[in-house]
Amino acid sequence: MAAPVMPSAASTMTTAAAPRSASDLSLRLAALHFTASTLFLLAGSAGLLWIAPLLAGGLFPERGVAAVTHLFTLGWITTTILGALYQLLPVALGAPVKWERLGHASIWTFAPGIALFVAGVATGQVVLHHAGIALVTTGIVIALVNFASSLRRATARDTTWWGIAIALGFLASTLVLGVVLLHNIHTGFLGAARLRVLGVHLHVAIGGFVLVLMIGVSQRLLPMFLLAHGVSDAWARRALVVLPLGVATLATGLATAHPGAVSAGAVLMAAGVAFYATQVRALFRARVRRKVDPGMRFVATSFAFVAAAVVLGLVVAFTGAAAHPRIATAYVIAAIPGAVGLFLTGHAYKVIPMLAWTAHYRGRMGRGAVPTVADTWSARWALAQLALMALGTTIMGAGTLAGHAHCVRMGAALFTAGTLIFAAQLWRVAHGPRT
Repeated sequence: MAAPVMPSAASTMTTAAAPRSASDLSLRLAALHFTASTLFLLAGSAGLLWIAPLLAGGLFPERGVAAVTHLFTLGWITTTILGALYQLLPVALGAPVKWERLGHASIWTFAPGIALFVAGVATGQVVLHHAGIALVTTGIVIALVNFASSLRRATARDTTWWGIAIALGFLASTLVLGVVLLHNIHTGFLGAARLRVLGVHLHVAIGGFVLVLMIGVSQRLLPMFLLAHGVSDAWARRALVVLPLGVATLATGLATAHPGAVSAGAVLMAAGVAFYATQVRALFRARVRRKVDPGMRFVATSFAFVAAAVVLGLVVAFTGAAAHPRIATAYVIAAIPGAVGLFLTGHAYKVIPMLAWTAHYRGRMGRGAVPTVADTWSARWALAQLALMALGTTIMGAGTLAGHAHCVRMGAALFTAGTLIFAAQLWRVAHGPRT
């Protein structure tokens, strides 16, 4: 994913005498998205300390857990992805977003909507619920219209195009399911089916939207970051067939309470993830530079949590979440802050220095000394962050499986320390000394 450029960096993109260009607007749009996503990450990390006893009890459907989960999924992950797509689509597909000013309208409705929605979930306030979901819906619909315009005008229909297109379809489905679950909070019309619909919502969001998008985008970003060109994308193409099929099968099984479909869907999803992991492994093995930099170490570590999530997910699928609520909760921990979180952070460390460097120094090339991209952040602190976030997620998951709230809280504290380092790194890139 493309990575954060903070507002102060965006504000220096143009000189006083120069008009604002399309690229300036694009960078400012990314800055807004990634600034918001970082704030949501910090809030979600702090929230983990609050909900530690609920996680240890396997009480994933509880109100507090739902609120913090949405800080991560809607606030951090989805906002990061939307901002990244505004930067990625012109480069990957050769089709710039048609209405960038409309993109600004999207983030200014979407981000406040998330804050209101999470507050409503946490407090049970109906007004906040409805106001938040209305703004979130408006922001996502605007973004989908923008991205659909780019996809329609793209000339190539490669793996990246299909990954983005399929993922955006799952994002629309996720939004519909979220509205259904919100309506159920006030009416209870789903009855005993609520937990099953919640499972559909979670897997459509993470498996359908996030993972499918990761597969598509990786085919452009990982070869560039790893210097591993010429690797066939056959395994990624297989993953883009099998994983969405698995999500659809699992969702159907959960919705109809059909255990066989749930099990079949889980196996297909596991196979799709395995195909994707095989593709990523081939890219790492083909890299020209043997030393793995901090950003790609985040990505490599994320696949350890992918493996853990697959194992825990299969256990839940074959035995039932109701029978093992702590395993189901540990599965979500491995998937969201572990697998997806570390993957996104690794890509952030690859792109953030370049975006910020461009914003600060592109007008000064040839006019004097400027720092290198590597000078804008600390690789040592990035590795410390990786250790804290990975260890913290592992301890949270182990504490949840064991039912120990203190262990979960200790893991949450370590993870939060890692996110604070990340925020400090972004601040350094955006506001650091300039030569």
